[in-house]
Amino acid sequence: MPSEQQIEVYRQHRIAQEKYVYFLLAAVGAAIALAVNQTQEAKLACSQLPLGCAVALWALSFFFGCRHLAYVESTLFANAVLLKVEAGEHSQVGIHPEHMAIASEGIRKAIESNSNRASRFAHWQFNCLLLGAISYLGWHVFEMWLRSVPIT
Repeated sequence: MPSEQQIEVYRQHRIAQEKYVYFLLAAVGAAIALAVNQTQEAKLACSQLPLGCAVALWALSFFFGCRHLAYVESTLFANAVLLKVEAGEHSQVGIHPEHMAIASEGIRKAIESNSNRASRFAHWQFNCLLLGAISYLGWHVFEMWLRSVPIT
């Protein structure tokens, strides 16, 4: 059984991770709002393709962040069920050792799978945010270049 200190460290780590994911979600929302605001009066042009890519990547980042949170929640729920099963308190499994072992093994596999998926979604959330920022900067530099080229 983990000590109170270990539980508190885990809890603080979880809170920090959650804040980070929500920070990235907020950053993506702000980035999309900025792009929309900057092009409110603009006409559709091929030069805006990098901006469209940036917004699409940011939208993917938002989606991946939401999926990450869903898998984390699923993992936490499975952990709670696992604790009930291993304590013999789960109504469907009971206290039969063989049933408890089978249920625990299945739940542990689900936890591992959910954890791996959550990790992948977190990875892609950050990558899409970064790639979107690069695409946005590329668009911005390209637009500056277009404004500086003399029209002949």
